[in-house]
Amino acid sequence: MAAVRGSVSRCGRRALCLLVTVLCAVHHASAVEVYAPEEVFVENGTNAKLSCTFKSTEVTGTSTSVTWSYTGEASGSKKSSVFHYTGGKSYPAKDGPFKDRITWAGDLNKRDTSITIEKINFRDNGTYSCQVLNPPDIVGSYKDIKLRVVEKENLPVSNVPFLVGIICAAIGGILLITIIVSAVVITKKKRSRKDYSGCSTTESLMSPVKQPPRKSPSDAEALVTNVPSGTVQGPVIYAQLDHSGKAGNQINKSDTVVYADIRKNC
Repeated sequence: MAAVRGSVSRCGRRALCLLVTVLCAVHHASAVEVYAPEEVFVENGTNAKLSCTFKSTEVTGTSTSVTWSYTGEASGSKKSSVFHYTGGKSYPAKDGPFKDRITWAGDLNKRDTSITIEKINFRDNGTYSCQVLNPPDIVGSYKDIKLRVVEKENLPVSNVPFLVGIICAAIGGILLITIIVSAVVITKKKRSRKDYSGCSTTESLMSPVKQPPRKSPSDAEALVTNVPSGTVQGPVIYAQLDHSGKAGNQINKSDTVVYADIRKNC
């Protein structure tokens, strides 16, 4: 029984080690993600650039490889390799319709695997596949691109000029509104300064004060002395105070006291 138990235990440990090894291998062998446009329109007779990029958790090196394949539109067409790149060298097709027409236009350091096809024609219509291998990311991934060769007048209209025009118009409108608002604010400030009419301190002190017509003094006005004629700040009212302590209307002793100094207010 002890021998059986020991054998089972050893088998369990081996299975566990094998499982850990497989999980580590799967973890390190992640897939490469490839990105490319689904469809490309190219004018007949021009050079066509097929753009393709990729993402990988591993650093690119001499073992990184790129393969481009082509499948025609005719029914029953087979996929065939037309370009290969690895170790910093290009390997274009040596025969067929793409001979001496495909060149490398990418940069592995920038994760770019694009190619250029020269003198494109209608026979080049079809599907182009971009596949990237970057060990230890051994699970290769690829992306298909539909190539449409058309005449110049049939090329789809780009929205870029239209969008640029809209952006420029919006910026111009904002600048125009800013200029108008600034001009209005400046004009209002100038008008407010012109509309203000106040008297200066010099004017308030030097302006003559009109004196009221003089009247003959009466019994009730005996205690008030008029201000001497001339240009002054304002009429001053004087009064005489009784310090005798006696009752009655007779004033024996008095001092002149200024009660008020009325000045011109602006």
